[in-house]
Amino acid sequence: MEVEIDVPSHFLCPISMQLMNDPVTISTGITYDRQSIERWLFTCRSSSCPVTKQVLSDTGLTPNYTLRRLIQSWCTMNSHHGLDPITTPKEPVSKSHILNLLHDARRNPHNQIKCLRRMRSIAQTSDCVEDLGAFEFLTMVILKEKESGSLSEECDEALIIFHHLQCTDIQLRKLVQLEDESIFFDALLRVMRIGRIESRLHAIMLLRKLFKVADPAQNAGIKGELFEETVRILKDNGVSLQTIKASLELVTEIIRWGRNRIKAAEAGMVSVLIELLIDNSDRRVCELMLVALEQICRCAEGRAKFLEHAAGLATVSKKVLRVSHVASDRAVRILFLICRFSSSYRVLQEMLEVGVVSKLCLVIQVDCSETTKERVKQILNLNSRIWKEASCIPAHLLSSYPSL
Repeated sequence: MEVEIDVPSHFLCPISMQLMNDPVTISTGITYDRQSIERWLFTCRSSSCPVTKQVLSDTGLTPNYTLRRLIQSWCTMNSHHGLDPITTPKEPVSKSHILNLLHDARRNPHNQIKCLRRMRSIAQTSDCVEDLGAFEFLTMVILKEKESGSLSEECDEALIIFHHLQCTDIQLRKLVQLEDESIFFDALLRVMRIGRIESRLHAIMLLRKLFKVADPAQNAGIKGELFEETVRILKDNGVSLQTIKASLELVTEIIRWGRNRIKAAEAGMVSVLIELLIDNSDRRVCELMLVALEQICRCAEGRAKFLEHAAGLATVSKKVLRVSHVASDRAVRILFLICRFSSSYRVLQEMLEVGVVSKLCLVIQVDCSETTKERVKQILNLNSRIWKEASCIPAHLLSSYPSL
């Protein structure tokens, strides 16, 4: 059943009566959607304001950035009703204007926050030219942060601008190849620790970009503090779904390198992932959590932490056949790792009691990937001596697979 959404009247174009995608204001002070008013003025060749009927001496169109941002925010808040965020074409900005802003920010520290806010507005609505020195200036702003109880407004603004810049791999590599290789990573870790929710999200997304271009040795040498801060963010009930996804994408990007699986396990990642997995129904989030859990369970420390959690086996088993083929495959891999490397009589009995074995028997009878089915058969064969007499294993499976 579709829910009728009450759109604020000032978000509607007076001509089309549709939600404005690119609001612009004409000389009479009335705001229209760009496409509609351009058709009115230039295609229909009308020289008057559609609402006031005044003759226009000037047909210039002024972008209404404030209203555009309000509409974008409203669309985001109502995305659960099926509304897509509006996208607007970016407008060109003169190089001299950007250069003047950068020069003023460097020359007058007191004007720095004002210049950064203007640069943020440009980055959000225009194609900002990174080759003019903006990249280096923003890096300097983030690196000069002093240890204190909170982040400066300048650092917050710099992170927002970084988020909107289309940084090249070459520029990103400059950050990971600074004289002190960890200096920029440490600055972003500090943002994750004490920054505002939005700043923490931008720091996480920037870190992920950096790890993608970093050398394997750098990724393997990540400090355990990164996993500790990620765990703390995932535990925060106030973070958005977008922040949770970004955090999980960061973890899955770096966890396979070096001893990162062990670092993640020691930071408490396994427990928080299981807790989040219990009630989460978002497909992408569930897939990411199962991918991360499977990677961590490849090390003995990770499997030990997994088995320490009373709901680990039951929660992972519950996601099989309920989320997606990807989620089912990863969940079965986790169970396979437990059965192959960390099984005990107690663990195998628990798998019977919480319904894991029943779910595995169901997997080989339904439509799912052959790889997943084959791994389930290996699990059942590995533990046939313990599970053979279990009432949850159907008789026809025993006859089809005598080894059970």
